[in-house]
Amino acid sequence: MQINYHNKILKSNISEIFKPLKLQGKKIVFTNGCFDILHKGHIKTLYEARRIGDILVVGINDDVSVRRLKGFTRPILPLDSRVAVLASLEYVDYVIPFSDDTPLEIIKQVRPNVLVKGGDYREDEIVGRELVLKLGGFVKVIDSIQGYSTTDIINKIQKQVKNP
Repeated sequence: MQINYHNKILKSNISEIFKPLKLQGKKIVFTNGCFDILHKGHIKTLYEARRIGDILVVGINDDVSVRRLKGFTRPILPLDSRVAVLASLEYVDYVIPFSDDTPLEIIKQVRPNVLVKGGDYREDEIVGRELVLKLGGFVKVIDSIQGYSTTDIINKIQKQVKNP
């Protein structure tokens, strides 16, 4: 089965994609993460983020930045796999891979109306918050689902492998 998601993946001319959408009055929502093993918590955050606006843009850390942030055993899945899964979701409009530790440069190019993160963040910790507020937008933290984090899932698998 071939899924055509390639038109959702942006690597260049990012600001040029979003200027006309904003001129049309579209509300652009941005979120980001490693999305190493996509789980129910991610799905909830992405779905709720999309409901806030018209266009959902997802920044995703590349493999090197995931390693810097999470350690040498991560990511579990390579970037192309993580991007394919995200881009195949009907409520994700664009996926933008990035190599920095934070998505600030992408946020500067996208200039979203809304910045969203999952509930393991406080609003004042969210990268890009100041810019989005300055642009007249807002920040939304979506409640997490207890027990659903990639780290928790990896730890559970490791425990089961050690003690079957």
